[in-house]
Amino acid sequence: MSTVFEPVSVGRYTLQNRLVMAPMTRSRAQFDGTPGALAAEYYAQRASVGLIVTEGTQPSDDGQGYLMTPGIYTDAHVAGWKHVTNAVHAKGGHVFIQLMHAGRMSHPDNTPHHRQAVAPSAIAPGTGMFTAKGMQDIPVPRAMSTAEVRQTVADFALAARRAINAGADGVEIHGANAYLVQQFIAPSANTRTDEYGGSIENRARFAIEVATAIAHEIGADRTAIRLSPGMAMWGIDEGAEGPALYRYLVAELDKLGLAYLHVAHQGNESLLAEIRALWRGTLIVNRPGRPREQVGADTAAGVADLESYGAMVLANPDFVERIKTDAPMNEPRREGFFGGTEKFYTDYPTLSEANAA
Repeated sequence: MSTVFEPVSVGRYTLQNRLVMAPMTRSRAQFDGTPGALAAEYYAQRASVGLIVTEGTQPSDDGQGYLMTPGIYTDAHVAGWKHVTNAVHAKGGHVFIQLMHAGRMSHPDNTPHHRQAVAPSAIAPGTGMFTAKGMQDIPVPRAMSTAEVRQTVADFALAARRAINAGADGVEIHGANAYLVQQFIAPSANTRTDEYGGSIENRARFAIEVATAIAHEIGADRTAIRLSPGMAMWGIDEGAEGPALYRYLVAELDKLGLAYLHVAHQGNESLLAEIRALWRGTLIVNRPGRPREQVGADTAAGVADLESYGAMVLANPDFVERIKTDAPMNEPRREGFFGGTEKFYTDYPTLSEANAA
């Protein structure tokens, strides 16, 4: 386990340890997408991890999927995120803002413009979404024109520049979890006949173009991407050729010299090993539900350079100290995951606070 407490170089930065706070939607932004008043405190509390990856942050009005998620494309967004990045840096931490375009995983009631969602193809995900009116079925999205796809690439690059203006150390492209980038990858969501659909190379094109545009805008060493090979949810099915697509995609992304690749691992160990061999840069691995006793196993075995954790960091602002000292963990409270106030957001006690109480 001691491996995870060693410093590591990621892009242009040296991180204090190899533990990463995974991106987690918290739905506590203001209605205009500006980070909420407590966001700076929330992230700063967890700055002892080597790297914080923020909640998914939309690069445009079209990119919003859920209620009360933050954006990073207006002056107000930049000002709000500056409070967050300044607070994290004051604690000696590093923070990448995750750029998340939800694509078809959206509802018009949740977006600023209340328009039909956009996606590679006009195929609904077949699931519901929480809105201010309660759960509603997600409508069929509108298929993006080729010009709109290219404009969306530009939107990502502009959002990345805005993130740097807000003081972020870099950005992570959300290419996982059934959102827009993975929608282009999966043939179940992408039936296009232009250069963004059909073949493996075409379905991987959007992810590569987004990463390339951002790397040109802010530097490859401040650009990262998260992928979830084999994830099947919300109508996403990558099919039998999914592993071949990821082998191609990872090899192409590797040429860009990005800061890191973040894999949300779905259990295909042979594919993970292939990705590790193809990716010459820094690799972060997230294993959903990884038990505490397995913390450090992937870095010790050389499977990953860093490991990311979600709910355990959410519930334990001093996660690193608790791992080091084998101290008990606070239990995450699901009722506070999405929306609300400081309850189960910034009020999880540290060890010292718990002992004092």
